[in-house]
Amino acid sequence: MRASRLHDHHARSGATFEEVAGWTVPLHYGDPTGEHHAVRQSVGLADLSHRGKSRVTGEDRIKWLQSIISNDILPLQHGQGRYSSFLTHKGKMISYFRCYMETDVVILEDVGEIGDATYAALRKFLLYGTKAKIENCSETWGLLLVGGPHAASVIQTAFGAGVGDLMPVDFTSATIAGQSAMIIASEETGERDFEILIPSDGLVAAWERLMEAGSTFGIIPVGRQALEALRIEAGIPRTGADLNEDIVPPEANLESKAFSLNKGCYPGQEVVARMDTYGNVRRKLVGLVLKDATVPPKGSKLFSGDREIGWISSAVYSPQMNSVIALGFPLRDFSNAGSAVSVEIDGTRHDAAVYTLPFYQKT
Repeated sequence: MRASRLHDHHARSGATFEEVAGWTVPLHYGDPTGEHHAVRQSVGLADLSHRGKSRVTGEDRIKWLQSIISNDILPLQHGQGRYSSFLTHKGKMISYFRCYMETDVVILEDVGEIGDATYAALRKFLLYGTKAKIENCSETWGLLLVGGPHAASVIQTAFGAGVGDLMPVDFTSATIAGQSAMIIASEETGERDFEILIPSDGLVAAWERLMEAGSTFGIIPVGRQALEALRIEAGIPRTGADLNEDIVPPEANLESKAFSLNKGCYPGQEVVARMDTYGNVRRKLVGLVLKDATVPPKGSKLFSGDREIGWISSAVYSPQMNSVIALGFPLRDFSNAGSAVSVEIDGTRHDAAVYTLPFYQKT
């Protein structure tokens, strides 16, 4: 089992751990609702070092990636980022990630936890003679998330970096504890989010600086349980749970985010283009509010009357909504806001209603 360099810090802070994609990850620090409120109201700090991270270098790095991933990265300049996915030839999603453009490197960060799946899938397409190299950085780099209304102020105080004007998925470079790091305007909780991508040798120092800088605002560490509630409230799908080989990108509302229809050929492009041309998406990602129900497990079936119409992909109790909410994939005809459906949990069906995403949006 792998663990972040911050594992001992998490343990001293009272963390309860769980296993995620072969990593030991903080689930919560004793009060997941308090952690949720910290991010919504002030600022929280989370360790995302278990996420998949890769570096692509070499003369052909951009040409090679451009030929196999679903989005167009040719226009990106240093300091800019973009979402993309990697698809099967049938258009199904193997992975979903962010691409960050540096001068001599393209960095990929998974949106979600799928171990080394992105690295392994892309590496298979690196043909002999291609002047590119992909490096798995899951253990050599750390990743921190600073989220909440005061996140930019905390980063300014901790690292002297002005990040308030960064557009989503763009980044700035910084030197932190002697390490060359990236500070990225991220999208994880529905608040103002920033990630610190740093070599693992600087991870502990970066965490300690952020905790010290955020003390004025009451910063606290945030575990995965609160992050899941924040993410689902914000209507953000993640790899593994919501985005996988059961799903084609248009079904997940990723039309303007994760794929291009005019960049040229890539695996799965014909399927995605055909869906766009003929509007024949079979199902759609929606929000669901469940009534009088426990949190349903992933894969719980959705029904309209006696007809099975889809499944739940992620679910959580939402402190913001004071109810159980979920992301799911019903058939297109049942995806309109207000549609009444039911969710089967342990053989019993519970009423639910389709809800327009996101559940929560900052004002």
